Amino acid sequence: MDQATRTELEAAAFRGLIEHLQKRTDVQNIDLMNLAGFCRNCLAKWYRAGATAKGIDLSDDAARQAVYGMPYSEWKAKHQKDASPEQKKTYEATKPLHSAISREP
Repeated sequence: MDQATRTELEAAAFRGLIEHLQKRTDVQNIDLMNLAGFCRNCLAKWYRAGATAKGIDLSDDAARQAVYGMPYSEWKAKHQKDASPEQKKTYEATKPLHSAISREP
């Protein structure tokens, strides 16, 4: 497989993941972090890092909107629930397994 085709397929997979997560507003970011070590915010940070690597200036807000499909503040108001004590405990216990980008500011 040539590099251009590989890049197209990876981009299609990313778009599919984003579309799926935009539909699954019931899945909380903390649950994604606890189970997989990444969340929507991590995806936005990876997206922004990709833009930066290409010399494209992309704000955090713009990167998050690309992932959430709406302004982050709107998504939080509509869909984010308070984390339970159990979720918070699991989050702390799984921190070493979280993506490196999740630890960046």
